[in-house]
Amino acid sequence: MDQNYPIPFNRSSLQGRELEHISRTLNIGQIAGDQTYSKKCQEFLEQMLGVPKAMVTTSCTHALEMCALLLDIQAGDEVIVPSFTFVSTANAFALRGARIVFADIRPDTLNLDERQLESLISSRTKAVVPVHYGGVGCELDAIGKIAAQHGVAVVEDNAHGLFGKYRGRWLGTFGRLATQSFHETKNITCGEGGALLINDARLIERAEIIREKGTDRSRYFRGQVDKYSWVDIGSSYVMSDVLAAFLYAQLEVWQKIQAQRQRVWKYYDRHLRDWSPERGIGCPVVPADCEQSCHMYYLIMPSLEKRQALIAFLKSRGILAVFHYVPLHLSPIGRRMGGKSGSCPVSEQKSERLVRLPFYNSLSEAEQDQVIAAVKQFQP
Repeated sequence: MDQNYPIPFNRSSLQGRELEHISRTLNIGQIAGDQTYSKKCQEFLEQMLGVPKAMVTTSCTHALEMCALLLDIQAGDEVIVPSFTFVSTANAFALRGARIVFADIRPDTLNLDERQLESLISSRTKAVVPVHYGGVGCELDAIGKIAAQHGVAVVEDNAHGLFGKYRGRWLGTFGRLATQSFHETKNITCGEGGALLINDARLIERAEIIREKGTDRSRYFRGQVDKYSWVDIGSSYVMSDVLAAFLYAQLEVWQKIQAQRQRVWKYYDRHLRDWSPERGIGCPVVPADCEQSCHMYYLIMPSLEKRQALIAFLKSRGILAVFHYVPLHLSPIGRRMGGKSGSCPVSEQKSERLVRLPFYNSLSEAEQDQVIAAVKQFQP
């Protein structure tokens, strides 16, 4: 992210014992993956979330690619994803030959619109990938029920939502599989990294093989085989223990980090929610049955022109605000898969009008006051 602005969109910061843990992993000579700190991170996620297995990966993108392999996605299969998401949500399955079916989003939470889901399912549908936008849970009960009725796997893209909840239950624990991101913009970070959460224990052994380049290396280290060899397709999805050491330090203080994020989110909301409606500006919607992760704070402007004007206005005052996803159904590949203008109207509308305000753990109230004042000075 561009740090040339006095108030950037994102700024990374040390939160705990990151440097101490990195130094230790270097001193004990463990810089490859699946060693002390990788195991600590995985055990933390398993115990905290109550999932059968967690595997740290090189990215959330790679965790999604593992999902596609574990579900045996083949050419001709269909996978339903919201159009308003990052390209990795779709690309991981398109790489296996799947046709991506684009779903529109709800106008309130910007999550996949579960009311449209059943109409998108066909005999070729293998999976649906709900994305918990901004760390606000999708309507998982409805999505899970529809998917189960049609024999379709649910894969939660929980890149935004670690430590968020839906009806009192952790996000990432509803689908057969789920993925996490630890990219530099996420609440908990190691710069680049991710995790695969496996809620179907039958997939664990194969996931270990896929993650280790298609070899049974994990079984070898457990003494279950006398040598390891190539037994399945796979790739190198193992996170370095140097990154895992950084990540573990952040997981150790996750409550502190979440408290910081909550403070930032609530401060924006307290100063902008009552001000915005009479100006035709929307704020994030968090349903009563969701406990959000406080990943971002955004505004929905009245039009594309006013969104662009606000971003430019803030830049002129040393503040970097940004837009978010461009609808995938309008991308060149998306159009080749059947996407066309008007097929996901809510995605198109929200994409053109959404602006994300600076949001990071160390953002101070004084800095937020500058952002809020500049937003209010802008004449929409």
